[in-house]
Amino acid sequence: MAADFRRKPEWLKIHLPKGFKTSQVVGLLNEKHIHTICSSGMCPNRGECWGNGTATFMIGGNICTRSCRFCNVATGRPLPLNKEEINDVVNSVKALNLKHVVITSVDRDDLDDCGANHWAEMIRAIKRECPGTTMEVLVPDFKGKLELLDIVIAERPDIISHNLETVRRLTPDVRCFATYDCSLKVLKHIAESGIRCKSGIMLGLGETREEILQTMDDLLAVGCEVMTIGQYLQPTKEHYPLQDYIHPDTFEEYGKIGKEKGFRHIESSPLVRSSYHAERHVH
Repeated sequence: MAADFRRKPEWLKIHLPKGFKTSQVVGLLNEKHIHTICSSGMCPNRGECWGNGTATFMIGGNICTRSCRFCNVATGRPLPLNKEEINDVVNSVKALNLKHVVITSVDRDDLDDCGANHWAEMIRAIKRECPGTTMEVLVPDFKGKLELLDIVIAERPDIISHNLETVRRLTPDVRCFATYDCSLKVLKHIAESGIRCKSGIMLGLGETREEILQTMDDLLAVGCEVMTIGQYLQPTKEHYPLQDYIHPDTFEEYGKIGKEKGFRHIESSPLVRSSYHAERHVH
């Protein structure tokens, strides 16, 4: 039986802090019309991150060509790529004096290169204009076309991340178009490039303990070094039904198991999202 997504346990109740830094970030993002996964994905940590003067920028617009059942990002026919987006993000990184930046994107299956060259231009611009800033890029699967992924790899960001999102059995029900094996292929190719490889999953979708441990093994087998595990929060009643709220003690246990299995770094708690404490994953 699906859980009532509206009734959160105490450990998931958060309050968005207010303050000068938070207002500064929100004001800048609004002024530049910059999209962040913090807002589009309703991230529960956006208050903490904004309060610390950080944000995860989402490029390629704010309309995704896929309609994954867990995701709150708008889906439909995207607008043409906006080249000014690159300058706006770079200027925001400078204005916020970020020491580490995370870049993600919507899926752009409407484009011949799935947006790979736009990705490359963004990475080059941040490296050129913000030389002291380390960078993680959270990329789509580029339809499994490794030659497109190579366009991003060639720019050598510090970390390349691609999320499995869930266990193998649930992937067809939770994700749109993406497959478990395609994502593993993408992650393997990233790891073989010598760039630190990272992935993440959500819990509470109906997965079993055995499936979670198998997913850890699958990630390690392709060379993934960093893993994040967080609680799925159902955005609306139209999204994939929440099956369970997982207790923090269980997340802690999975974190310990992941470290014992061999992950270089693992973040595992209910409010963890892919970019949470991302600066720790570089070193």
